[in-house]
Amino acid sequence: MAAVPRKLSLPVEGMTCASCVLRVENAIREVPGVSGVSVNLASNKAVVELGANTDLSAIEAAVRSAGYSLELPRESGQGDGSDAMLPESRDVHAAEVKVLRRDVFVAIAFTLPVMLVSMLPMLESVRAWWPLDMEENNRILLLLTTPVLFLPGRRFFRGFLSALRHLNADMNTLVAVGTGAAYAYSTAAVLFPQWLGLAAGHMDVYFDTSATIITLILVGRLLEAKAKSRASDAIRKLIGLQPNTARVLRDGEEVDVPLASVSIGENVLVRPGERIPVDGEITGGVSSVDESMISGEPLPVNKQEGDRVIGGTINKEGSLRLRATAVGAQSMLGHIVRLVDEAQGSKAPVQKLVDRIASVFVPVVIGIALLTGLTWYLALDAGFTESMLHSIAVLIIACPCALGLATPAAIMVGVGVGADRGILIKNAESLERARQVRRIVLDTTGTVTDGRPRVVAIAADAQATVPGMETHSPDDALLALLASAEQPSEHPLGEAVLRHAKERGIAVRAPDSFQYEPGAGVIAFVDADAVLAGNRALMASYAVKLPEQVPDGVEGPGRTLLYVAVNGHYAGVLALADSIRPTSVEAVQLLHRQGIDVVMLTGDTESAAREIARQAGIDRVIAGVRPEEKAAELRALRAEGQAEGLLVAMVGDGINDAPALAEADVSIAMGSGTDIAMETADITLMRSDLRGVDEAIRLSDATLRKIRQNLFWAFIYNVIGIPLAAIGLLSPMFAAAAMAFSSVSVVSNSLLLRRFGRS
Repeated sequence: MAAVPRKLSLPVEGMTCASCVLRVENAIREVPGVSGVSVNLASNKAVVELGANTDLSAIEAAVRSAGYSLELPRESGQGDGSDAMLPESRDVHAAEVKVLRRDVFVAIAFTLPVMLVSMLPMLESVRAWWPLDMEENNRILLLLTTPVLFLPGRRFFRGFLSALRHLNADMNTLVAVGTGAAYAYSTAAVLFPQWLGLAAGHMDVYFDTSATIITLILVGRLLEAKAKSRASDAIRKLIGLQPNTARVLRDGEEVDVPLASVSIGENVLVRPGERIPVDGEITGGVSSVDESMISGEPLPVNKQEGDRVIGGTINKEGSLRLRATAVGAQSMLGHIVRLVDEAQGSKAPVQKLVDRIASVFVPVVIGIALLTGLTWYLALDAGFTESMLHSIAVLIIACPCALGLATPAAIMVGVGVGADRGILIKNAESLERARQVRRIVLDTTGTVTDGRPRVVAIAADAQATVPGMETHSPDDALLALLASAEQPSEHPLGEAVLRHAKERGIAVRAPDSFQYEPGAGVIAFVDADAVLAGNRALMASYAVKLPEQVPDGVEGPGRTLLYVAVNGHYAGVLALADSIRPTSVEAVQLLHRQGIDVVMLTGDTESAAREIARQAGIDRVIAGVRPEEKAAELRALRAEGQAEGLLVAMVGDGINDAPALAEADVSIAMGSGTDIAMETADITLMRSDLRGVDEAIRLSDATLRKIRQNLFWAFIYNVIGIPLAAIGLLSPMFAAAAMAFSSVSVVSNSLLLRRFGRS
């Protein structure tokens, strides 16, 4: 049996307001093995954190017992988890929009005649020729209104009965009780007037109130569903990047097959102009690949044999042959879709206040409605009909759906906007906290700088004996030996040495042994020679005597010195320099404009670090820090920030800086695009541009601003509307229009976030 994923995003049907969200959450939370759950009204999904032995059918049963339905994920046809795409990532609002569009059409088709039959006889010019008396008029209204309530309006009564069975109350309760009371009274007045002490044909009925309220609320629901569908555009755009088929090489022939049938390790062929279907390693061909839809980088990236490509990107020029390394849900695109989906379904801390209010909102409104009716009837001597209408207005004006949508709608759009701009946000809490950051700690290599240092000077010691000097110049012999020693290295300095040797056409051989000393250098044996390469500390630890003076032309601002010793004797030194990114200066300036302190935390030497900081305009430098010491430095900076009331963010590559990132209040992985970075960092920048940090903070601020606006409008509707309805200043039909508009306005206001960053 396949292992259960740690998290699942599951569509939930039947939720209408914040009260529904709480009931679904509580039902799922009680299932054994569930460690966490977050239900989102805007996306109609539940993000569930599962244990190893959680029974998914138990979750489905728990949600059903609460009066809602939950859709479990389909089984993978592959058996290895490589689904064509995450099944829970489709547009869950499409079917809802289709059904609502039909119901609105039916409701309007009956409600318009109801309004005409109700209103026209009131006009003196019409009354003279109107062929029906009042009793006949009312019977026609009954016939026209009944389909509105029990065809398109049946959803409200079904929801009310379901909630009643579970001794709960929600948005459906308010609508069903309000419209049902008006309909029931009017029906009794038409069919059994003697029960109410009325003379046949001489009574007021409120069929138009019931029909119009149902229609207006359905129109609001339709607009709301369409808006929520637009809010999930980011997911659909990402899914749209993945082709449905792939061209593979099987038994020597090219075959087009469904993407779900591609296996890891298969040979995949991609022609010019085609979208790459899988993650893979190039085994043949040279081309340039447009990765802008994933990373945001506008220029195509040159690719050749041995390079990796990401599924969903576009092959621009040459034909490529790939070995598939990840397919579907396991690919980079699949991970991004899952992360965005989970982040859109997560809850921000600010939602806790709304949850507390939602838990009592509907019962309180029902209580106010009853009190309103009794007050008008008993204390103010209003008739039963007038008292009932005031109670109905109170029920209908209440907007629990607007409260439930205020936060998740903004989070959903904000996370989607971030994904569209190459900013992956792990969850709503990360998005909320980012705006509070007032100190940014930057790693150097690959963050402030390009991360591709180059060899700028070589000085072999004239007295040293370096193998290979009989066929090479002393400098080239030193480079050949050092490149061989560094051949297994994945450190940027080692890669720079290897790259420089390749550029100069120098052959490199594999070492017999290799050992990496973090923050110091490497120890290797090349043939019979022991090679040390690293900083002064490494040389001192092996008692290698270094010259007092560095040769002329080697040392300089921003340069890192790599000393080399052969068989315990100093053999020479190389100088390497890393170029500052062209965008780093602007990025630091943008952060300064927000009042954010910028600190550089690096393992580089003091002189090299200060030169880079000077060029970038960075305020403070902490240099010479070994990788294992970075976490301690972050803890110190964070403690310092807490004393000053600051939140501290760390920007690194998400792998080497993982311990330091874990210590930060907000962790930001820079341009690595790795699964590790996306899973561990609070925010991942898919493009290697430090300006994305400023953009992420501004997006956080813009999203929280929308949440506050949404909550203000949601609360103000209720704070003003309910008292006005209670004192008789709002008719039920006007209340229905206001309630429907409240939900639409909250989602529409959230959608304005899609303008973020546009000039």
